[in-house]
Amino acid sequence: PCFSQYGLVFDAGSMHTSLYVYRWLADKENNTGIVSQVEACTVSGPGISSYADNPSGAGASLKPCLDKAMQIIPAEQQRETPTYLGATAGMRLLRAQNSTKVEQIFAEVTKAIGEYPVDFRGAQILTGKEEGSLGWITVNYLLETLIKFSFAEKWEHPQDAEVLGALDLGGASTQITFQPGVPIEDNTTSTFFRLYGTNYSLYTHSYLCYGQTQALKMLLAALHQDSPSPQQISHPCYPKGYQENVTMAELYDSPCVRAPSGPSPTQTLRVTGTGEPAACSSAIQKLFNFSCGANRTCGFNGVYQPPVRGQFYAFAGFYYTFHFLNLTRQHSLNDVNSTVQTFCKKNWAELVETFPQQKGHLHTYCSEAIYILTLLLDGYKFNEHTWSSIRFSQQAANMDIGWTLGFMLNFTNMIPAEALEQVKGHQSSLWAGGVSFIVLAIV
Repeated sequence: PCFSQYGLVFDAGSMHTSLYVYRWLADKENNTGIVSQVEACTVSGPGISSYADNPSGAGASLKPCLDKAMQIIPAEQQRETPTYLGATAGMRLLRAQNSTKVEQIFAEVTKAIGEYPVDFRGAQILTGKEEGSLGWITVNYLLETLIKFSFAEKWEHPQDAEVLGALDLGGASTQITFQPGVPIEDNTTSTFFRLYGTNYSLYTHSYLCYGQTQALKMLLAALHQDSPSPQQISHPCYPKGYQENVTMAELYDSPCVRAPSGPSPTQTLRVTGTGEPAACSSAIQKLFNFSCGANRTCGFNGVYQPPVRGQFYAFAGFYYTFHFLNLTRQHSLNDVNSTVQTFCKKNWAELVETFPQQKGHLHTYCSEAIYILTLLLDGYKFNEHTWSSIRFSQQAANMDIGWTLGFMLNFTNMIPAEALEQVKGHQSSLWAGGVSFIVLAIV
């Protein structure tokens, strides 16, 4: 008999936490049910790494989403619902600063989840490699490049299906994962999966500090350090007419930015936008080292990377910023560049009038867009030809793209290493012929 099973995964990112509720029909024989996402609950407040000085607050913050999940999952199934919490780069950074605080936060989170009747399997910090490769599994599982459930209700191996690359941009790190056409020369950047009887050798790398929030923090610190006046920062990526104050403590509170010795942490800095996209672009370029050593291909900061290959899905921060600028459909690189230039030249009063409901985040879209372009083109080495192979997307098959689904599939052993009994490869031509025959027959 088929019955629904559920799984819960907390994605504890640097900026916020989300709880994903998954459901699949499990027949006792083989757990290869098709998984669907029934809920994505956003935890209110900041990411758990922000609770370093108030660990119990991290635990308490998760409860409203757990309450919601308990309303969805039938009471008799809650006890066997596998529940995981995976933390990413925000906690990686905190661990580098103070690992005791990480343990305190995890203890409180574990205590809070322990008050619910679920099968909690622990809180952990994912490595950058896991985060990248689990995102890759999610994308390819959802887009059925690994395996397809056919009309004949058989699992089939898509013949020579091109697997998709994954581009993820968080608040504190960014990941690139794809199947290169060449052997991977640096084994610290390779990962291997055997899924449904097929071997996948992937290139994956995570750049810590190069997520959006941390990168823009590095940018502000660099502008501060180059500023002629220690209390004033003019910011070419912020719109003209925009002003804000930041304290030294806020600016230099992260391991990604090294504080200059001297001024007191309470000192206030005045940041003034000047709205100059060209100057913004060259300031952002300086956050990266694009030179590669002799005879090797690299991404940036000397990290080995083979040339990008195939189609890519760009999600999370890549999607949010481009969605705001209306650039998620297939646009040429020229179009993207001119849209970003035009947006970056708008002054603050104009922007507030056009997007009144976006006010909190509005001043950062220009720097985020230019950052994304710099990362993709100069960092990952996409160009005007390969640009068209990037799809900006938040969802596939009505499910959010990220590492959480891949994590759950992996940890509940829902993707078998070996091919399923009834998996048979079909040539697409044969298959297409069959489909048109069925269609004609119906007509």
